[in-house]
Amino acid sequence: MDEPIPVTRTVDHGTAKLMPDVDRRRAWLLTVDGAPQSYVDLDEPTHLEFEYTRRLAHVLDTVAEPGRPLDVTHLGGGALTLPRYVAATRPGSRQDVVEADRALLALIGTHLPLPPGTGTTLHGADAREWLEAAGPDRADVLIADVFGGSRIPAHLTSTGYARAAERALRPDGVYLANLADAAPFGFLRSQLATFATVFEELALVAEPGVLRGRRFGNAVLVASHRPLDTAALARRTAADAFPARVEHGAALERFVAGAAPVTDEDAVPSPEPPGGAFGIG
Repeated sequence: MDEPIPVTRTVDHGTAKLMPDVDRRRAWLLTVDGAPQSYVDLDEPTHLEFEYTRRLAHVLDTVAEPGRPLDVTHLGGGALTLPRYVAATRPGSRQDVVEADRALLALIGTHLPLPPGTGTTLHGADAREWLEAAGPDRADVLIADVFGGSRIPAHLTSTGYARAAERALRPDGVYLANLADAAPFGFLRSQLATFATVFEELALVAEPGVLRGRRFGNAVLVASHRPLDTAALARRTAADAFPARVEHGAALERFVAGAAPVTDEDAVPSPEPPGGAFGIG
């Protein structure tokens, strides 16, 4: 059988590369301008390689009883890792994927297409514009994993954006976001303060070394109107191959204390990762 070969294409927002994993026969890593964006195993869509993706999946596994179909909106497409995961673990789910880079969507559609019957609709659009144009109460779960290069765009960090996300969710819906920051956590704390203006329940999932300020890294924000099953989530994240902590309640309130919500007027992108933090050598 022919060995898979890397694919390089110019896309709307940079240079995308699809690189085969030498250890898994139909697994691929997607990078854009050298920054890892997605890892997907076409034969085993429940195999998740990136730590933050595993944590997003743990939340997805705990928001409803196992196997129950959900309506899920994904802001940011990449190689469609989480849509494949939801289709495999919650058959019958209806999913929307919103990706601003239409050329990247085309690349993935050609080389790593979704299998038939996944119930997934792809939209080439800006995440916030699409949310604001979409109807209300459309999603059980909204997942934001949008990076322009290695930074979250400013217009996806404000109270205006948080209100648009809340409007798209059903009353018992759950919002998830992949964020990135380092001590003293100015961006992360401001995002928690921003979403606290809209949602009553918040949790943060991150590797202990990141939370202790030892390094730059990802953190998953979880927000909802209903109580979150943080105990079940904490058990899953602690038992993972890449253990993480779940912060919520009083501990999270202390972490956020003094941080101000972000308005559209003062919104800025997430911080630039230090050299090598997310790069591929």
